[in-house]
Parts: sequence; structure tokens; C-alpha cells
Amino acid sequence: MPIALRTLDDGAWISVNDSRQVSVSDVWTLSHGVFCDCEPAYVLLEAFIDVDVDGSVVVASAVGQCLECGTRESIDRLPVGRIVNGEFRPYDPAGVQWRSEPDGETT
Repeated sequence: MPIALRTLDDGAWISVNDSRQVSVSDVWTLSHGVFCDCEPAYVLLEAFIDVDVDGSVVVASAVGQCLECGTRESIDRLPVGRIVNGEFRPYDPAGVQWRSEPDGETT
């Protein structure tokens, strides 16, 4: 069963099968990444740029700002949820998240 993914409202939401599922209004905890020097980095997302599926994991490209140091950067391939038995299951933004680096390594 195909899953329809897209961004809505100028990047404010990720829509899964025409239902708003993930919002930029959450603070995401990023660890083991290169977003900034904070460990962990508490990042308020400002906009989703793109959304895709990598296997069963739904990943998003976004722009965000660290609440600790103020760094504003883009984030590539942030895992925001997964597909289980044809249904979307969002990840908890407060949980420590890993992200895939552009060279394909997972940190």
C-alpha cells in the first residue's frame, strides 16, 4: 500500500495520506550530529523543506535553530517517524534522535 507524503502550509507540517502528522512547532532533541556544539542540541524546527521514505523510516529535510546556542542550520534526513504495516508512527520529538549524514553514515 503506497503512502502519500508531502509538506503543507509553507513547510509547517508533514502530511501523511492527506492528514497533518508532524508539526514544526516541536523541539527536537538531536544527539551525535553536527548541527552545533551542544550535546544534546534542542532544536526548534522552523520549516520542513522535503520529506521522503528511507526503507521504513520517514525522513525530513528541515531548517531549525538550537535553543541553547542560537545556531540556525539545515537538517538533512531527520527521522520523524516510520511506516509499520502500512501505517505511519511518528517519533517523539523529545526523544534523542539520530540523523543520517550526507555521506550515508548513520551517527
